[in-house]
Amino acid sequence: MMLDLSTMIYRIPALLFAISIHEYAHAQCADSMGDPTARYAGRLTFNPLAHLDPIGAVLLVVAGFGWAKGVPINVNNFRNRREGILKVSFAGPAANLFLCFLAALLMALTNRLGLMSDGMYRFLLWMQLYNVWFAFFNLIPIPPLDGSRILSELLPAKQSWQFNNIVDRYGFFILIALVFTGITGMIINPLANGYLMLVNSLLRIVF
Repeated sequence: MMLDLSTMIYRIPALLFAISIHEYAHAQCADSMGDPTARYAGRLTFNPLAHLDPIGAVLLVVAGFGWAKGVPINVNNFRNRREGILKVSFAGPAANLFLCFLAALLMALTNRLGLMSDGMYRFLLWMQLYNVWFAFFNLIPIPPLDGSRILSELLPAKQSWQFNNIVDRYGFFILIALVFTGITGMIINPLANGYLMLVNSLLRIVF
């Protein structure tokens, strides 16, 4: 997903959708679990301007690696701390997978009805690609990604402490190394391709 100026008209809207649904899902889930911090911070919105980190967004477009502004949460407000952390952490990636499915569904439906245009095809394709990549990238268990919180909560207390002690200090450097050595692609590509194949296989049965 490297820079290609001819695709920007499709990629930028798709990227904004992916970022907005991801962060909104975190905020909405936290709010539903009893923590209003994100709502008070103005993050309970689909407006991408509330969620964009300018540098992270530019890097996402030109390099395929970047970030949005993290949604603020206070775990002490959750009615059930462990359940709240797990659900809020998974909410963003789950929302991206759902939006990827909706884009694939719309592509299949418009194809079936003969309404597909080249521009719509390109936009829906990037919607699928950005969302499926957002989902699985954020599930990597390294801070500041969602997967690190999920793994930390699932591990026994001692192992969780040991894990956090390492990744809190070195996580960012580990993540940078994984990205720029291409290891993240080796991890994510099979998962993303498998999900897209599953979704499109199911839609072919329906349509």
